[in-house]
Amino acid sequence: MTTSPSEKTGFNIDTVSNAAATPQTELPWAELGLKDNEFARIKEILGRRPTAAELAMYSVMWSEHCSYKSSKVHLRQFGDKVTEEMKQHLLVGIGENAGVVDIGDGWAVTFKVESHNHPSFVEPYQGAATGIGGIVRDIISMGARPVAVMDPLRFGAIDHPDTARLVHGIVSGIGGYGNSLGLPNIGGEVVFDSVYQGNPLVNALAVGVLRHEDIRLANASGVGNRVVLFGARTGGDGIGGASVLASESFDDAKPSKRPAVQVGDPFAEKVLIECCLELFKASIVDGIQDLGAAGISCATSELASNGEGGMHVELTSVLLRDPTLTPGEILMSESQERMMAVVTPENVADFEAVMAKWDVEYSWLGEVTDTGRLIIDWDGETIVDVDPRTVAHDGPVYNRPFHRPGWLDGVQADSFVPEVPADLGAAVVELISSPNMASKSWVTDQYDRYVQGNTAQAMPDDAGVIRVDESTGLGVALATDANGRYCYLDPREGAKLALAEAYRNVATSGARPLAVTDCLNFGSPEDPEVMWQFAEAVTGLADACQELGVPVTGGNVSLYNQTGGVAIHPTPVVGVLGVFDDVARRTPSGWREDGQAIYLLGTTRAELDGSEWANLRGHLGGKPPAVNLAQEKALAEILINASRDGMVDAAHDLSEGGLAAALVESSLRFGVGARVGLDELAARDGISVFEALFSESQARALVSVPRSEEVRFNDMCSARGFEHLRIGVVDAESGVLDVQGAFVLSLEELREAHEGTLPKYFG
Repeated sequence: MTTSPSEKTGFNIDTVSNAAATPQTELPWAELGLKDNEFARIKEILGRRPTAAELAMYSVMWSEHCSYKSSKVHLRQFGDKVTEEMKQHLLVGIGENAGVVDIGDGWAVTFKVESHNHPSFVEPYQGAATGIGGIVRDIISMGARPVAVMDPLRFGAIDHPDTARLVHGIVSGIGGYGNSLGLPNIGGEVVFDSVYQGNPLVNALAVGVLRHEDIRLANASGVGNRVVLFGARTGGDGIGGASVLASESFDDAKPSKRPAVQVGDPFAEKVLIECCLELFKASIVDGIQDLGAAGISCATSELASNGEGGMHVELTSVLLRDPTLTPGEILMSESQERMMAVVTPENVADFEAVMAKWDVEYSWLGEVTDTGRLIIDWDGETIVDVDPRTVAHDGPVYNRPFHRPGWLDGVQADSFVPEVPADLGAAVVELISSPNMASKSWVTDQYDRYVQGNTAQAMPDDAGVIRVDESTGLGVALATDANGRYCYLDPREGAKLALAEAYRNVATSGARPLAVTDCLNFGSPEDPEVMWQFAEAVTGLADACQELGVPVTGGNVSLYNQTGGVAIHPTPVVGVLGVFDDVARRTPSGWREDGQAIYLLGTTRAELDGSEWANLRGHLGGKPPAVNLAQEKALAEILINASRDGMVDAAHDLSEGGLAAALVESSLRFGVGARVGLDELAARDGISVFEALFSESQARALVSVPRSEEVRFNDMCSARGFEHLRIGVVDAESGVLDVQGAFVLSLEELREAHEGTLPKYFG
């Protein structure tokens, strides 16, 4: 395909020579989100004022969303606290498009979670859809075939007038894009809380598989190698989209903070996946960089910065959907379904043949140089001349002030003192029909969970499971978790609890936890109290990863999640990936076989602060449940070994909603009831039956054990010194959940309560 320069459109081109000759020219640096000191630093770097195009590049690349300028100093802990043992399975770590881990037999998995919060509030469907598209392109650029997605979501109050708009739009966007790509959606979360009313959280996770030899890293090396942009044309949608929009809170009224949200085309991306994989397989490209936040600004500066030389680009060669775009707008546009590649001259014809085969448009933009500079021309005149490292990697780094909030002591002292309900059965029904504990099938039924045929497990089970190798059954499990209320009460312990729950969910499925990705959602870093929450959460998460032996492979920071000065609860979403030797050994979360013994693993304490029951009573105070990571590791070992050796047929973690929620969900999973007695548990742990049901003590799980395996299972738990107690039996005939001396509830009544809430609000 030949490309001709874009027509001149009547705007004045601000060249480098013009910038040097007109230092007095006023530039809209503040409107583009730059601070006074940052603009001064850019002029110092360049030795002159920036051109309009350079200003556009620096503004998006130095934005909070792209540069991590407020979080870098804390995020270093994820690297500093990685032991040699944790690196054992790590093939690619933090700093690349996505982390890659070795899962055995020459197979590797790449996975990552990112945020698309602000765009999804402004335009729910496209914001959520392009969140899926962007994270999938990160996976493609590593050389992997995407195999699944997940979506941790947070909305405002379920009965707020605006919540339905967001839920319908966001869920439709995720389903519309993911289903069209043919990727199963295997899990996630849906949480409702008024703190997210003006700032819903839309976090998207993607996972891909590849052979070790297929790993690709993106950089522009090799003088004379060609630089090519391919995929969709560049348009006016998403100019400064995620990069600028996610770098200020919504109370900033300047129009620049409300740029156009990107528009996605999943069918174009589906073609792009196949196209990229063919380019990689034939070794036609040296590297591919996806165009996400900051668009061409990001792709050119990062490729050049990661390489050994420089890059020279002719911007008029970019194929446009809108010929009126200025050079700066072209550089800032975050139009979707675009990739940039580096191709050796001898592979140009082969590259063009692949593009023709897949009917993908492309434009040759320039070449790799040995200048060490990123030079961008517009119709032969230079409009950008920068050291690419100053754009992509050496942006501002802020050691922002932070301090513990003065109000926290009072909040932590305000422990929840529950009134014990007279009717525990009614209390359980109230719990499991509440917005956060209700079935999310209204959401997940809009997603294709089994497309591609390799989904071994998905929602509502504790972890999603994907088969990687058909011949051996090798596969992976994934779970994402966070609890904003826990983190509000204690951000350091709350972050540990998020990791502990995701780790436990993966182990509950029978997989061995291997690696972590995280999406850290917080308010404004310019608020010292929010910054303290962030610093505490990162420290807690890094420490917990070290203790559990699972490295952080990459992720995302999303700041400025607040409206009118009111921040969301600190919400560090943690994704854990685990590995199966054979997914046929996976453990579902519900029991099926009559007469199996039901065991509760772990110790229950009176821990109701921050719980779902306290939430239903309008209370948020005290301290979250205690974290014991040694106990979490011990529990995981039991769950993994019991699953692998056929000692358990069902396993369900205990987390939000406690034992009450786990009993109901385990019964409803396959429509099989149970008879349970809690008096012995209450006596052993020194708690009431109410506390046994609703406490959210950690490091606990519920399992069903075949009668033939009881002795072996008990011996394994005893040998590890892990508390375990037989609390009941599976009762397949009764059709009820019978907690003796407390309540008898029919499964029909429970299912109606559990599944009726979301349809009631959203139709």
